[in-house]
Amino acid sequence: MKITHIDCHVLLDPDFDIGATSSAQDDLVVEIHTDEGLTGVGETDVNPWIARACIEAPGTHSMGRGLTEMLLGQDPLDPVALWQRLYTGSAMNGRRGAMIHALGALDIALHDLRGKARGLPCHALLSDAAPRPVQPYASLQPDTGSFAAFEESLIRWTELSKSMGFRAAKVEITPFGPYAHKGMKASTEDMTALLRRVRSAVGDDFTLMLDLQYAFPDADACLAVIRGWEDLNLFFIETPLPSDDLDGYARLAREQKTPIAAGEWLATRFEFLELMDHGLVQVVQPDIGRVGGLTEAWRVCQLAQERGRTVVPHLWKTGLSIAAAAHLASVTPNCAFIEYLPKQLCESALRRKLLKTEPCMMDGQIVLTDLPGLGVELDRDALLHFADAAERKMRDRSSPAKEYVHGK
Repeated sequence: MKITHIDCHVLLDPDFDIGATSSAQDDLVVEIHTDEGLTGVGETDVNPWIARACIEAPGTHSMGRGLTEMLLGQDPLDPVALWQRLYTGSAMNGRRGAMIHALGALDIALHDLRGKARGLPCHALLSDAAPRPVQPYASLQPDTGSFAAFEESLIRWTELSKSMGFRAAKVEITPFGPYAHKGMKASTEDMTALLRRVRSAVGDDFTLMLDLQYAFPDADACLAVIRGWEDLNLFFIETPLPSDDLDGYARLAREQKTPIAAGEWLATRFEFLELMDHGLVQVVQPDIGRVGGLTEAWRVCQLAQERGRTVVPHLWKTGLSIAAAAHLASVTPNCAFIEYLPKQLCESALRRKLLKTEPCMMDGQIVLTDLPGLGVELDRDALLHFADAAERKMRDRSSPAKEYVHGK
């Protein structure tokens, strides 16, 4: 079997809001085609136009090759070997960041393709272990028009997620910092009061997580607040500090009791080694596309297990990423949950409509089928609809952009 061509689909929700902190509004979906008629599909969470350029750009020398040209004509059934080929051959194009995020989409597609070729689900080709139940947590991002609106919608959405069968949810409370929304004026005392309201609303038997979205500038400011939350029994506090403040993360791990989670932006296992060994983070959150695909996410899981750390994959895209994370989690004993963006609680039509089939939740767990590969199917009409929206965006890009905040 040989790879014959690669399609890169830049997709955009036509109703996207540039002021929303949500990367579920756009996507880069890749399809890897073969001479035997099989196709693998993958996606990644990065600006899709940038990712497409990383994949389609021609190479100019032996260490600055293009990702597509290194895949054409190759046997797709050994994703690990192809990962190394792509990583080494594009090293001078960038060993981290967008290049690795783009590589991640291709790697997911290669795993999907290998599963289809062998008639096995992806998890069966990652490990011989029997698949475990996969626990999703509801990832909630309510109304941000004002803190009062945010507070009421967050309580309502958390209660709704519990009624839907979720046994865990993550709330985002970030009235300040790089993710702060205009109009979200609140103090640390307001944050504490809201957290206590959420805990009271869902009860002590519900797993609760908190995402601070890099809100605090340093460990001192963070510790002064989060030490007062230790009685709330939070499963973790996510990204309270800037991503590169490894010394600060180490202090949080040593000087308070609630586990700290991070890693959603990181690329390759090498950055996760720094996060665990230097930053002492107890919960690692590889985003499967961003980290470099299933090949690299699997390596991160193994390194975390060796260090006694918990894995909770990050994802904020479509059912493609949910499927990849579910296959990974099902054979990773130290994976406690996967992030799950419920269709019912997501404004992005792209998240809701891109796939005809994807993993679903039953009785609080993700149900994996025995379908080969990832077990998902694209909706071709939806794909064309969102691709047309992306093309219109490119044509209109000369118009002034509205004020916006950093995206998720």
